[in-house]
Amino acid sequence: MQDSRVHLKPTQEADLEQLFRFQLNEEAGYLAAFMPANHTDPVAYREKYTRFLHDPTIHMQTILVEETIVGSIAKFVQQGDAEITYWLDRSFWGHGIATAAAKKFLIIERARPLFGRVAFDNVGSQKVLENCGFVKVGTDKGFANARQAEVEEYIYRLA
Repeated sequence: MQDSRVHLKPTQEADLEQLFRFQLNEEAGYLAAFMPANHTDPVAYREKYTRFLHDPTIHMQTILVEETIVGSIAKFVQQGDAEITYWLDRSFWGHGIATAAAKKFLIIERARPLFGRVAFDNVGSQKVLENCGFVKVGTDKGFANARQAEVEEYIYRLA
């Protein structure tokens, strides 16, 4: 995928319906692992992300390939640390889109250090972070709603 076909735009409420559908994919949810217990509830999703759109500590962008919405990427603050999160429609995996979007996002989002957390077996997301200069700095464990189990996650840091 040519990087020039991948674009970011500020997320708008009109994007939320499409972004909600992406996170319903079971394989994607399994790899993401750490999702809200009510992730299949469209009303809860819309309320949560509409609130996020108005939170000045959260920087959300919608990922486009040409004019098609294919995912989202955001910076949020958790326990005082800036963290990156992203979600890509399953049908667009494996084409370099997440890496291209993350590289573009890191140009406009200057919070550093920036952390990323990835389930231990989510090799694709590990590669995205590593390709963007993140370095693995630790591990943690937490309950993953998508798996209904405690899961190890790798912690990455971009200085």
